This record gives sequence, C-alpha cells and structure tokens, in this order.
Amino acid sequence: MSIDSIRTVAVLGAGTMGNGIAHVFARAGYKVLLRDVEQRYLDRALDTIAKNLDREIKRGKLAEAGKGAVLERLVPVTDMSTIANADFVVEAVPEKLELKRHVLSEADHLLREDVIIASNTSSIAITTLAALTKRPDRFVGMHFMNPVAVMVLVEVIRALQTSEATFTATMQLAERLGKKPVAVNDAPGFVSNRVLMPLINEAAYCVMEGVATPEAVDAVMKTGMNHPMGPLELADFIGLDVCVDIMHVLHEGLGDPKYRACPLLKKYVAAGWLGRKSSRGFYTYPAP
Repeated sequence: MSIDSIRTVAVLGAGTMGNGIAHVFARAGYKVLLRDVEQRYLDRALDTIAKNLDREIKRGKLAEAGKGAVLERLVPVTDMSTIANADFVVEAVPEKLELKRHVLSEADHLLREDVIIASNTSSIAITTLAALTKRPDRFVGMHFMNPVAVMVLVEVIRALQTSEATFTATMQLAERLGKKPVAVNDAPGFVSNRVLMPLINEAAYCVMEGVATPEAVDAVMKTGMNHPMGPLELADFIGLDVCVDIMHVLHEGLGDPKYRACPLLKKYVAAGWLGRKSSRGFYTYPAP
C-alpha cells in the first residue's frame, strides 16, 4: 500500500494511549475511526482529546480554529464492522495477550488484504502478534510514548515476518505525524522498556529496602542525572500495574532473574495502588 493512499485510520482502543494516538492522527489530517466497546469510554476519550487540544492552543502549538477541525475528523464507533474501510489500523487495547488476540483476529477478518495493522503494545512480541493474523507480512509494531500528543518518539518494531514495504510505510507515516520514528527489532520490551523498567524496578527496591524515600530517589535522578521526572513519579504516571506486567514479559522472555518485579511494586498493585489513575501509588494524587 502507498502511504499516500492512507486517508482513514482506525484506532482500536480509546484508553490513555488510544485517545492520544487518535489525537495525533486527526491533528495530522487523517480521518480517525476511534473504536471501543462502550460509548462511555469513547465519550471520555473525546473529552480528554478536547482538553489536550485546549492545552495546545494555550501553548501556541495549535490555532483556535484548528480544534474544531481536529474533532470533526474523529469518528467514535462501538461497532467493529465500521473499521472495514480503514486504510491503516493501530491496535491500542490493554496489554493482555488474549484480548489482543480477539481484537486482532476480528480486525484481520474485516480489513482489506493490503491494509497494515500496527500494534502499540509496549512489551508483547510483535512476531507473536503478527502470527495471530493472516497478514503477518503487513503487521508491525508502532510503540508510541505517553503522553502521545507531546512525546515525539515512536519505536517502529519489525516482526520476523514484517515486509520491507510495511516497515518503510510505517516509518514514513510516523514522520507525517510529526514524530521521530526509531527502527527497532523485535525483542522483549524492545529498547524503551527494556532499559526503563529495570530502572523503575531498582528505584522501587531502594524504597522497599529503606535506602531512601520515593521523594529522595526521584530527587537524585532529577537533579543528579537530569531526568525530567523521577523513576517513581514516572511509574505512577505509566501505571504500576503496567510496569509489573512489562517486568513479567521481560522476565519470561529473557529468562534473567534481574527482571523479576520488585515485591513492593506487586504489593502496591495488589492493594489497588496503581499510580495517578487510582489516586495512589508511590505518591498520592487528587481523585480523577
């Protein structure tokens, strides 16, 4: 498929990552079919996108008239069959293999044969996901960073089966979104999470073992290493449950005990302390 023939993009999943991905595609001029299982999730996503567009206007990154144009390109849908005419698809459902298997299988059945499916998975092997479809050569990883509208990096992950044409088109598409795509081969956690998650895990161990408070750990990394956010503040932003899930993928995929999730992280998740989204993690936050 020629990149110039892509007009309509379907984003499967309207959560934190999905609504951000829909935002950047619509901002770049694409019609976006934003699909989720219930209207309430779509309503929440559109509200989030509208607020983020307001922030862009306030910062001078978007003209006032641009907000309406972006929102008009967003089409919220609950019926999966409506994505049949999409020219490109990004899967952004939660990091559960069985859920992804179900969604990818359904999309694969509906889409034209030439359409590329990209997964925004943060850790699951792209080769494994590609094999769940009948178009493994037209399957690729497209790992956006959170918050999607702000962060410019996109890891473009080549599965074992990904064709050169698919990979090249996805890299070019990311550039058209104003992103900086980086080519990565398929491996557990890719590059971003393979490096980041052990950092977060060790920071959690420092707290668990009484080496320092969360505030002190983050202060060391921000003032000493020039990180814009401390690792524990970042973990709360990502979601502690997501961090634990990724650590499990790294541990299982690489077989090295250094990737075992810190017991304190697992304890917080068991308590429902998931970070910002639950108002409690390493820090406390106002109720959403």
